[in-house]
Amino acid sequence: MTAFTLTWMAFPFGAGFAVSLLPRMGRHLALFGGLFSALFAVRLFAEPAPTTLSLIGRFGVTLMLDPLAGFFILTNALVTAAVVLFCWRGGRTSFFFAQVLMLHGSVNAAFSCSDFISLYVALEVLGIPAFLLIAHPRTDRAVWVALRYLLVGNVAMLFYLVGAVLVYSATHSFRFEGMGAAPPEAVALILTGLLVKGGVFAWGWWLPLTHAESESPVSALMSGIVVKAGLFSLVRLATLVPSIDPIIRILGVGTALLGAGCAVLEKDAKRLLAYSTISQMGFILAAPEVGGFYALTHGLVKSALFLIVGTLPSRDLGALRHQPLPSPVWAALVTASFSISGFPLLSGFGAKVLTMKNLLPWQVMAMNLAALGTATSFAKFIFLPHRKPAGREGSAGGSGFWTAMGLLLGGLLAANTVYYDAYTLENVAKPLLTIAMAWALHGLAFRHAAVKVPRGPERLEHLTGMMSLSLILLFWMALA
Repeated sequence: MTAFTLTWMAFPFGAGFAVSLLPRMGRHLALFGGLFSALFAVRLFAEPAPTTLSLIGRFGVTLMLDPLAGFFILTNALVTAAVVLFCWRGGRTSFFFAQVLMLHGSVNAAFSCSDFISLYVALEVLGIPAFLLIAHPRTDRAVWVALRYLLVGNVAMLFYLVGAVLVYSATHSFRFEGMGAAPPEAVALILTGLLVKGGVFAWGWWLPLTHAESESPVSALMSGIVVKAGLFSLVRLATLVPSIDPIIRILGVGTALLGAGCAVLEKDAKRLLAYSTISQMGFILAAPEVGGFYALTHGLVKSALFLIVGTLPSRDLGALRHQPLPSPVWAALVTASFSISGFPLLSGFGAKVLTMKNLLPWQVMAMNLAALGTATSFAKFIFLPHRKPAGREGSAGGSGFWTAMGLLLGGLLAANTVYYDAYTLENVAKPLLTIAMAWALHGLAFRHAAVKVPRGPERLEHLTGMMSLSLILLFWMALA
C-alpha cells in the first residue's frame, strides 16, 4: 500500500510537468489523474485500518489516509474528472490542463496530511495553480481577482505558520494532536489560516467575487475541492482534539446561517452559489465526524451547478425569469438544486439526515433554519421557466457538458445508497416539509425582494483587517 500511495501522490505532479513535453496529452493525463484518485479512494474504503506514513518521525511529519480522507479524495477525483470532460473540446490550452493536474495533486496532498508543517507546504503549493487558473483569461479583472486571492491566502498562511511553530515549541512535534497542549494564541493563529482557506464564516468573504469573476470550470474546482483543502484539516482537528470540537461546531453553525442568509437575498446566480458554498461549509463543520459524506455530496452538487450556470444566457436571476431555459438544461439544474435542498432519492437527502442526527441539541434549531434558507435559495433555480428546445438547442455546452453532468448527477444518485437507513417516514417527511415551507417563502417574500447583500466586506482591506480582528475572537474561544 505504501508504494501505491506514493505513486498516487506523485503522479499528478509528474504528469503536470510532462504536459509541457506532450501538450496533446494534457487532457488525457488530467482525466487519468482524476480516475487514479477515484481508484485510490475506493481502496481506502476497503482498507481495515488507516494507512500511516511517517516522513520525518522525529518532528511528527506524518501522512494519514483513512475513510474520512477517502471521501474528500473521491470528491477531488470526480470533480476534477468532470471539469476535464466539460473542457474536453472547449479549446483549452495544455497549460490549463497542467494546472488542473497540479491543483489536483496539491489538494490530494492536503487531504493526506496529519501534521501542521506538511499541511502548510500543501496549502501553499495549492495556491499557485489556483492563482494561475483564476487568472487564466488574462484580463485585467481576472488577474486582479487572482492576485487578491493569492494575497489573502498568503496572509492567512503567515498566521498559520506562526501558530504551527508555537505548537512545535510547546510539544516538540508538528502533529495535529499537539494542538490540544498548545497555547491559546497558537490555536487562534492556526484556525485563522484554515478558516480563510476553507471559506468559513466571515473569513470566506473572498469567495463571492472570486467565483463571480472566474470561469465556470474554475469556479467548479474552487467550490468543489479547493476550499475543502482547508476545511478537511478543521474536520480532522475536531476529530483528533476534543477541545477543538466545540469551537469548530460553533463556527459551523454560524457559517451555515450567514451563508444561507446571504444566498436567500442574492440575485446573481454565481454569487448565490458562492454564498451557498460558505453555508455548506458550515454544514460540514457542524457535525465533523460525518463531514466526509457531506463534503462529497456538496462537491458533486456545487460543481454541477457552476458548470450549468456557465451555460445559461444570463447570470441575473431576474432576467432568467423572462428567458425560458431548454428543458434538458433546466432538468439538470433542478436535479442538482433538489439534492442540495435535501430532496429524497439524491445523496443530499442522506447527507443532511446524517448531519442532523449527529448534531448536539443546541445546534438543531439553527441548522434547521439554515436548511430552510438553503432550500429557499435554490427555489430560485427550480422555478425558472423552461421550454422544449428547438433543434440542437438542448445540447447547450456540447457533449462535454452532458458527459460531465452524467458523472456528477449520476454520482449524486449512486451516493444516495451510502446511507440507505435514512429512508424512514420521519426522515422523509421532515425535508419535504422544509422544502414546501421554503418554496412558500420564496413565492411570498423573497422572489421579488429588493434587499441587496453588501459588497463592502469583500474589499481587500476589509478582508485582511477581518483576519486580524478574528484572532481576538478565536483567542477568546480557545482560552475559554
